[in-house]
Formats: sequence, structure tokens, C-alpha cells
Amino acid sequence: MSSYTPKNILITGAAGFIASHVANRLIRNYPDYKIVVLDKLDYCSNLKNLLPSKSSPNFKFVKGDIGSADLVNYLLITESIDTIMHFAAQTHVDNSFGNSFEFTKNNIYGTHVLLEACKVTGQIRRFIHVSTDEVYGETDEDAVVGNHEASQLLPTNPYSATKAGAEMLVMAYGRSYGLPVITTRGNNVYGPNQFPEKLIPKFILLAMRGKTLPIHGDGSNVRSYLYCEDVAEAFEVILHKGEVGHVYNIGTKKERRVIDVAKDICKLFSMDPETSIKFVENRPFNDQRYFLDDQKLKNLGWSERTVWEEGLKKTIEWYTQNPEWWGDVSGALLPHPRMLMMPGGRHFDSEEGKGTSFESGPNQTRMVVPTFKTSSSTQKPALKFLIYGRTGWIGGLLGQLCEKQGIPFEYGRGRLEDRSSLMADIQNIKPTHVFNAAGVTGRPNVDWCESHKTETIRTNVAGTLTLADVCREHGLLMMNFATGCIFEYDAGHPEGSGIGYKEEDKPNFTGSFYSKTKAMVEELLKEYENVCTLRVRMPISSDLNNPRNFIAKIARYNKVVNIPNSMTILDELLPISIEMAKRNLKGIWNFTNPGVVSHNEILEMYKTYIDPKFQWVNFTLEEQAKVIVAPRSNNEMDASKLKNEFPDLLPIKESLIKYVFEPSKRT
Repeated sequence: MSSYTPKNILITGAAGFIASHVANRLIRNYPDYKIVVLDKLDYCSNLKNLLPSKSSPNFKFVKGDIGSADLVNYLLITESIDTIMHFAAQTHVDNSFGNSFEFTKNNIYGTHVLLEACKVTGQIRRFIHVSTDEVYGETDEDAVVGNHEASQLLPTNPYSATKAGAEMLVMAYGRSYGLPVITTRGNNVYGPNQFPEKLIPKFILLAMRGKTLPIHGDGSNVRSYLYCEDVAEAFEVILHKGEVGHVYNIGTKKERRVIDVAKDICKLFSMDPETSIKFVENRPFNDQRYFLDDQKLKNLGWSERTVWEEGLKKTIEWYTQNPEWWGDVSGALLPHPRMLMMPGGRHFDSEEGKGTSFESGPNQTRMVVPTFKTSSSTQKPALKFLIYGRTGWIGGLLGQLCEKQGIPFEYGRGRLEDRSSLMADIQNIKPTHVFNAAGVTGRPNVDWCESHKTETIRTNVAGTLTLADVCREHGLLMMNFATGCIFEYDAGHPEGSGIGYKEEDKPNFTGSFYSKTKAMVEELLKEYENVCTLRVRMPISSDLNNPRNFIAKIARYNKVVNIPNSMTILDELLPISIEMAKRNLKGIWNFTNPGVVSHNEILEMYKTYIDPKFQWVNFTLEEQAKVIVAPRSNNEMDASKLKNEFPDLLPIKESLIKYVFEPSKRT
């Protein structure tokens, strides 16, 4: 068996999970090897993963994208690279269902750039391409023998399809240009440093927070799990003993159902699995089983060392000792996370390690990011919002908030019902998120919609659906400002009972045409997994002169009804909508402050804080019906889902005082 000794190794994606363990191991065990790490610091990368190597003289970190041909060629030549271990990739299957083009760009195009650079420089003696067991597709449940390295590739999701595509390129460059390529296909890996969109760290962090563990489908899916240090050792063996042109499975015969993984974690946290596990909607396609034949790698001298129970305990200990390693990961802990697949710029938290990249040597710690006068890649901002509803109240406030928070944004120019203009907006602006605050509510009120039904349908239904569909086509999350005026008090939700309508309840108010269109489009939007629907009610802001402000409206009415309602304090909740976008939250949310407040209670506050001489007169709902065209919705919304996500959310009356009346009070 021949042995290979590298000199200068380029490891791509080594600020990520698996590759960081490989890099740290090689830097520690082989001081004569120079290790250059190239990573763009995407959302699932973290420079802290490389802290064990930071002071090592044989280590250099470069922040950059493998898709930049200039940068890759520069590094291969200036660092005299003779070996590449290519880990960099988008890997989370859930994300691939939402933005498959990003997977093609990173996993296929990025690999192609590396291969072409190897061909051009002609100096590479080993190119180790890291693939996945998922390229084999689903293994039969009753199969006794696992997929071997010559098995057919039958990927079933966009992620595995791009990895299979990258493998084909690697194989082609090996055959056509004689590149010395080796490919690995591995089972699931777990252990310290893993970003918590993956099953095991997600379950651990949720258990640490006392939350339920969400399982896709019925939990019967079978997976094989390897501890990260065992996998790092496997790559060490393949680097030195692997044969050019060969494929190696990195696997284990010890399989576990997802439900059993959850139960094992519950046991270690002394949680009751019956109450701590919940079953959620499955992925569009979820392979039942992956099973590998790993004998070929064992013939090189590698074997699994860490038993499941030991590895799981080590992993839990690490996460309990490092709960803030990844910062705010609430978006990743959702049952179906969709993280932003853009450079995330996670850096060291301590003063000792702050910075974007570094090179270590006997007497230096300095940034290493080569710049080129003509770069083939441009870096996008971490966030950029496209907002529809520029002339509207909420749309205007969103723009002001973005300016205040330093978030790049642009208002859409296209009309919602014009698909081509929406696509042009997205292509020109290249947003990370789309906010839809456009819609027809009527001027001066919803009575207008009763006599302008086609116009209302065109915007509220056709336009909103078109925007959602265009966003889905481009892998974008749409934050949709909807309404809670689709419910009314009934026997199951009586006035004053404190029983509010929940997100899953069916609308029951059809009194106005406006509400009909909003209920209709909300039901249809449930089919779009890229939409976050925010049910706003009777919006209020600290700008008491704005005629759209609910307080400004009732303060100028001759008579008002007195009935408790859920309401939305925009000064508190609009910043939350931006945070929800950052967390990539989806589905329906009652976007109101907890509790209810009546018209009279609001006007009493107005009198106390704003105008001591203010007076008003009440009238009944029956009397009101004589002076309006369409009935109005009155209800209480259950805001517990939003409160659980944002625990600091204030009850409606407290929020009114803090955000509206205190800042506006007149002395």
C-alpha cells in the first residue's frame, strides 16, 4: 500500500463543522504540513471552530469564496498548494428545497472553479472531494448489504443532486486531464461545533431550553451517525493512504431511527419523551434510510472508535458549556429552518480573536485577503430588503426602520399583479427578503372596497399571490402584512372571555368584502412555504397625527362603539417583523400585542396623556351599522405564539403607554 505525504494543503470550508475538525487535527499532528484554510464564513461557519489552531505557525486562514477563480488561482500559486481537501458546500437538505439555485452555485460551480484551477496550475498531487451518502439515494429498508462505492447514484433532493453533479465533474477532470482525484461519501456526522440546523445539535439546544423536539414525519427514518473525531481520523487515513481515482465510503453499520435519537437525548436531559417530542410536517421527500458498505476504508486501517452513548454525552457536554457559540440561532431551531445562504461573517467574540481572517506565524497575526482590481465575484450585503407599499403607512415605516438599523433596502417599482415587473425588481435589486406591505384597505375606510370589488381582488388576492409565487421561484422569503379582521366574537370565543383566535383557526367574519379577500388569500398562501403571514389588527403608532392611526381615527369620530379588541402597536411590532425576517420565520402569526383594549380605555388614555379636555360619546353596534356600509370585525387574537418567540413583547395596554402615549404626552 503506497503512502502519500503532502506539503501544502488547501482545505475549503474549514470554518465549518467537519472540516474544522479535520484541519485542527492535521495542524496538530503534522507540524511540517502547511494548512491553508479558505472559507467565505457563511451562516454555518464560525472562526471560533479554528481557535485550537490560531497560534500554530503552520496555519493560515483566508476569507474568500471558492467561486472566485482569481482568488483560487492566486492561493494555489502563492502558497504552492499540492493538495486540496474540498469540504466547502451547502449541505442542509431543508434549505435546498427553498433555494436550490444557491446549492448549484456553491456545490457544482464552486467545485468546477477549483478543478479548473488545478488543471491550469498543474501542481496538484491530490484532490480529495468530500461528497455524501445521500448521492446513493434511498436504501431499501430490508437491505442487509449497504451501498458500496460502485453503486448507482440516485439522488432524491436538490442538495444530493448537486453533490452528485459535482462528483461527475471530479470524475471527468480525473479522466480527461489526469487530475489525481479521490472522492469520499460519508454518513451523518455529529459532535461539538456543529451548526444547530442539523438534527442532533438542534435537539440538544431545544432540550437545554426546555422546548419540544420536532420530528419530521413519524420519526421512522433511519440514519447512521459517526462522531466527528472518528471522521477526522478517516480523512487523515484517506489523505495518506487513499488511492487516486478511488471512492471511499465513510460509514458505520450502527443505525438509529430519528425517534430513537430524540428519545436518547430526552433521557440524558431527564425529559419525558411522550411530552417532549412532537411530530411535524415531513420534508417534500425524506429518504427512509441510508446504509453504506465501509469495508474499503477499513482495509486502509480505519475503524470507528467512539460508541454512540459516549459521543452523544461528549456532544451534550460541549453544547451545555458553549451555549452561545453560534449566537442567536432561533431561526435554525425551527422544525423547517431556511437559513440565509449568504456570507454571514461570524467572527470571534473575544478581543483576542476579533477580525475576519488571520495568518499565524512566529511573530505575526495579520489579515490575509488578497484583493484584485478586476474581481469576478461581488459580495452581497448580509441583508437587503425589497419592500412593496412605498406610499402606504406600514411600508413607509418599514423603510424608516431599515434606515435606522442600517439595513439596505429598496422599494419595489412593479405592480403586484404584473409578474414581469416583479421579476425585474428582484433581478435588479437582488434582495434577501421581500416585504409586502401593499394592499387595498380603502379610502377613507374599508367601505370603499364594497364598491370597488375588482380593484380589491386585483391587489389583495391576485397581486399578493403573484408576488408570493415569484418569491418562491427565486427562493425568497416573503413577509406578508395581512389582517386579523377575518374573525368575530362567537360562542367559542365570546367577548371578554380571554379566549382568542389562534393561528390555525378558520376565519369566520365575512361582513366586509375587504375581509373576504384577505381571508381568501391567507388560505391560498398556506400552500407557499416561503411566506410569513402577519395578521395585523387596528394598527396604532406614536404618530397621533397620522389619519391611518386607529387612535387618530376614533379621536375624530363623532361617536364610537366601546368594544374590546386585539390591536397592533407598530412601534413595538414592526421591528419584530424585521427580526422575524432575519430568523426566516414562516407560517401564520397573530401579529398583535397580547390581550385586548376597548375604545373607551384608549380614549381615557388619550385624555390623560394628550388632551385633558377631550370628550366622546358612545353608541351601540346597531347604531353604528346605520352609518357604515360594511360591518366591522371585533375579536381577540391569541398572541401566545408570538410571545413565545419574543418573550419581551408587552401586553397591549402596557405597550400603548410605553410606545404611544408616554412619548407623545403633552404637559
